[in-house]
Amino acid sequence: MVKSHQAIAPSVGIIGAGKVGSTLAQRIAEKDLADVVLLDVIEGMPQGIALDLMEARGVERHDRQLIGTNNYADLVDCDIVVITAGKPRTPGMSREELVKINTKIVKSVVKESVQHCPQAIFMLVTNPLDVMTYLAWKASGLDSSRVMGMAGVLDSARFQTFISLELGCSIADIQTLVLGGHGDLMVPLPRFSTVRGIPITELMDRAAIDRLVERTRKGGAEIVQLMKTGSAYYAPASSVCLMVEAVLHNQSRFMPVAGYLQGQYGLNDIYMGIPCQLGYQGIEKILELPLAESEIAALHESATSVRKGIEMAESLVGFD
Repeated sequence: MVKSHQAIAPSVGIIGAGKVGSTLAQRIAEKDLADVVLLDVIEGMPQGIALDLMEARGVERHDRQLIGTNNYADLVDCDIVVITAGKPRTPGMSREELVKINTKIVKSVVKESVQHCPQAIFMLVTNPLDVMTYLAWKASGLDSSRVMGMAGVLDSARFQTFISLELGCSIADIQTLVLGGHGDLMVPLPRFSTVRGIPITELMDRAAIDRLVERTRKGGAEIVQLMKTGSAYYAPASSVCLMVEAVLHNQSRFMPVAGYLQGQYGLNDIYMGIPCQLGYQGIEKILELPLAESEIAALHESATSVRKGIEMAESLVGFD
């Protein structure tokens, strides 16, 4: 639970000082949301990044404290812990292929972190996102409301961008919704995606919508192919920062995040992208939308893919 109405400044721990983690640290500090503890196993790297960001404070006009560390004990009293640690995707690599690489990393990170900040809310960014979020929940022993994954916010932002480019309109007028697993079987919902309240189904033909849906599903892979030696980090960092802000400021915002399903949408014991209300307590409510049969079928197909990843992860490290 986040410290509320206290004199103590809120703090966010970020595990993994790579491009997503370091960009997130910058976002959080420069939006004046919280102090930041940036942790990485590479000696000197998080310390250097934190010092660099501290030296920018006079220009950016904030007084947030940032420390870099290799010691999990420095996470004590963090309100939120964001896990970005793990290997990023490379060209030709699917998110599912990352299971074997990132499962052991995430389990170790969560076990170590929760010892020092058992009161924190945990947010996962490491891919394959839904699988790693389920693993983190199991490894942490925390209530599922306090463990969530960043997926739907990013996927929805990508869908939003592509609609804006297609229609030539301001992105400020566009609202989108993408559910399901953070992969090629994610479920963009055109009839819940609007421009100033007008569903995009009224603004473009089916062929255009299908093209944008497919580009959204392949949004991460498109960037990987272009960059060749890395993956997206600006938009992922902005997306998880939005979640951090919603929790720290108790905004009760509805946004699609990887949450734990217990019967909603006909699914049980699985983490995947669903509309959730975020506040001090973490996931405070799950909104169950009246989906069409085809949308439910697509969501269940996505869930089947996520379950395969969960089973693979469990066979590798167990979920004790």
